[in-house]
Amino acid sequence: MFIVAAAACGQQQAAVTRGFAGAEGGLRGGELFRENCAICHGAGGEGQPNWQSRKPDSVLPAPPLNGDGHTWHHGDGTLFRIVSQGGAIYESADLPDYRSGMPAFGEKLSRDEIISVINYLKVLWGNKRAQGLDLLLSESQAIVSETDPFPDSER
Repeated sequence: MFIVAAAACGQQQAAVTRGFAGAEGGLRGGELFRENCAICHGAGGEGQPNWQSRKPDSVLPAPPLNGDGHTWHHGDGTLFRIVSQGGAIYESADLPDYRSGMPAFGEKLSRDEIISVINYLKVLWGNKRAQGLDLLLSESQAIVSETDPFPDSER
């Protein structure tokens, strides 16, 4: 059992090391996630309980980022904007029932750090498949990101 767990952990570490942002960026993404995101989204990205049900203040709890939520539906550009500018950027008169508790991290994290965190999330998705599609979550998300890539500049 230990050998299997160690091998799985090693495979995940190898994925981070091969990394979406290289070895240093992939490892740094995990560190930054633990330092900034895990308090709301959970150490394994599992999200808060009842994440689809509004709290009494009408704010939605933090969703899972491990592939069990909807994060993989969004392109890299949208994910970057949410992390950088906070969920409030999508609050509007057109969506009166939408309230986000997601804070903005654009003043705290650099562009490359935000990208490292987002790329780390993709490791958390593992080999999960998109329901109804013959694609891994990461493959489906990569397709969406073709038309919604990470921004070229700092912000």
